[in-house]
Amino acid sequence: MSASRELHPTILREYDIRGIVGDTLSPEDVHAIARAFGSMLSDAGGSRIAIGYDGRVHSPELEVAAVLGLKACGLSVVRVGRGPSPMLYFASYHFEADAAMMITGSHNPPDYNGIKITFQGEAFFGDDIQALGRRAKAGDFVDGKGSEETHDIRNTYVARMMADYEGACELKVAWDPGNGAAGEITEMLIRELPGEHVVINSEIDGTFPNHHPDPTVEANLEQLKAVVASERCDLGIGFDGDGDRIGVIDGQGRVLWGDQILVILARVVLADQPGATIIADVKASQSFQDEINRLGGKPLLWKTGHSNLKQKLAETGAPLAGEMSAHIFFKHRYYGYDDALYSAIRLLSALSSGDESLAEIRDSLPPYLNTPELRFDCAETRKFQVIEEVRERLRGEPDITVNDIDGVRVEMEDGWWLLRASNTQAVLVARCESTTEEGLGRLKDDLARQLRESGIEPPEM
Repeated sequence: MSASRELHPTILREYDIRGIVGDTLSPEDVHAIARAFGSMLSDAGGSRIAIGYDGRVHSPELEVAAVLGLKACGLSVVRVGRGPSPMLYFASYHFEADAAMMITGSHNPPDYNGIKITFQGEAFFGDDIQALGRRAKAGDFVDGKGSEETHDIRNTYVARMMADYEGACELKVAWDPGNGAAGEITEMLIRELPGEHVVINSEIDGTFPNHHPDPTVEANLEQLKAVVASERCDLGIGFDGDGDRIGVIDGQGRVLWGDQILVILARVVLADQPGATIIADVKASQSFQDEINRLGGKPLLWKTGHSNLKQKLAETGAPLAGEMSAHIFFKHRYYGYDDALYSAIRLLSALSSGDESLAEIRDSLPPYLNTPELRFDCAETRKFQVIEEVRERLRGEPDITVNDIDGVRVEMEDGWWLLRASNTQAVLVARCESTTEEGLGRLKDDLARQLRESGIEPPEM
């Protein structure tokens, strides 16, 4: 494999590295990425890295290429094998590694794969990934003779999660790992959990034969809904391809979105840490802020993106964070990374220790009317300009509050609308929410007017 390599520009994403295997991503690319990152780690004084891979058909080959690249930098490489991304993050703490590298395509289609990285306990994203690409192109690599060791961390990981289970009554739960990398761990967990459990699609299969592994899309939860109904389960839990996103269905077959899951989990956290800050991304419902305030906590809205949330959690010392894409981050009694399996354990603990069903809790949350997330094309060179134009037009307008930490979130007495530029695609993202149908219609009109003033035809809402 060559000493230097120019990577396809599309694979260097904001939050990770991701491409189509055989087209924009190859084992040679992964080897060069590993050499570049290993060199960066070595320069920073690091010497030990943990690595794992998901269940995609090309992940074992890419993991081998990465291990060779890391060893060529003189690093000690801890190989933990196939499993979900959070298992690797756990391994990095357990083995006191300086960094972690996960070979995973996350929730993308089967022909995709990629790399998620942590660096000295922190998120590695944005400018860091661009710097890695430049170093790979330059071939500016540290040379050395590293070593490797292999560990089966699965039982230790399951035991750590179960240590925080505090359930009192038994629940009937349906599980759907979606043939993703969390399948084996799910089967191991249910053998330890009390209650009755029904599991579908637990066999790890990188072709994802039953449905796409993204539980934040409701269509991918239809199988789980059917099992919850037919088996009369109290709830259903699903995971994405690498086990860092959680999907939740109540006993009536209704989806709970990321901000709703976060609020339920926050109840236990705030009971233990009164007044604590709870973080959500800017797409979260007003009900998140209402409920956290009611519970005596401090709600904080932050930039969308799992790396941004992880970083903000570390900066603030908050015990809990989450986003609409259902990445949930527990610092309360845990490590602060996004772990869907651990979030499931904490959710089951909360439900089995309380008097209300998940459906009853969902019905108790403040009701709001909202649009789905609206995504529409906008040129890469134009999308951030549009946001700035809208921000300038709104400056000084009465009776509104503008939160501009990530795009523009315009808050009014009876609702809000959001417009932001995607960090990963040439699209704009919008959402509207109100307490009334009339208010929602007015907010949609306000958003559409702003888009037209910037020469953008608004999407159908």
